[in-house]
Amino acid sequence: MLINGRLIDFNKPLTMGVINLTSDSFHSGSRAAGVEAAVALSGKMIADGADILDFGAYSTRPGAGDVNVKDEIAALIPVIEKVAAAFPEMIISADTFRSEVARAAVKAGAQIINDVGGGLFDPAMFETVASLGVPYILMHNRSMPQTMNQHADYKDVVNDVVLELSQKVHDLRLAGVSDIIIDPGFGFAKTVEHNYEMMMRLEEFHIFELPILVGISRKSMIWRTLNTTPEHALNGTTALHMLALERGAGILRVHDVKEAREAIAIWERCLPYRQTNPTYKG
Repeated sequence: MLINGRLIDFNKPLTMGVINLTSDSFHSGSRAAGVEAAVALSGKMIADGADILDFGAYSTRPGAGDVNVKDEIAALIPVIEKVAAAFPEMIISADTFRSEVARAAVKAGAQIINDVGGGLFDPAMFETVASLGVPYILMHNRSMPQTMNQHADYKDVVNDVVLELSQKVHDLRLAGVSDIIIDPGFGFAKTVEHNYEMMMRLEEFHIFELPILVGISRKSMIWRTLNTTPEHALNGTTALHMLALERGAGILRVHDVKEAREAIAIWERCLPYRQTNPTYKG
């Protein structure tokens, strides 16, 4: 996949650093209040080893309030422009479900569109991304943040999510989008039990033969299980990152880049053993 003029090989897992430009994102450590704060946090994540920076100006935590298009653009675009100028070699992703915002973000310097709506919330998104010629992260979802917990009803969560994503992949191909990344949508219209089942069956998403993004960093599936808070969920996050890597995740979307890079380094250190021992079942 060609991104920012570079051929990206997803056989080597990448880290995507999360930078939220809203005041109500669920993890305070990912919030950046204003352009300068976002640039500073970007620099830290790059120093820690981030491969991609993902900027969003619409909180998608369950129950989050609405943000109008004008305010989303006003918060997002100046940050992308400044970060693209400060770090021209960096891959920048725009986290938005609106085609108007996506178009403005790419014009400002973003090279990936990360759509938590998977085209569900804006019927013009697929055609817009096709016209922009950038990679698209297709996340499974069923509803806006305000109501998504009401739609966590599945016969078989993995089979149902794969089926729903397959229709979206088909529609994207018809629209002319060639570079697609799959995100199963951990935490979006899923219960904690659904999330863990998807993690343990993550290999089934390789049916698409597309890169898989896993976004579980500090989410409630972790901190509720550990009876703690997002601020104290790093250890659990790292544990799940190792499981995701074992099951073929190509991108880890994270709040803590340094720790995610360390998890990848340990996983990579185990590769020679796995490759030379065909009986290994990990």
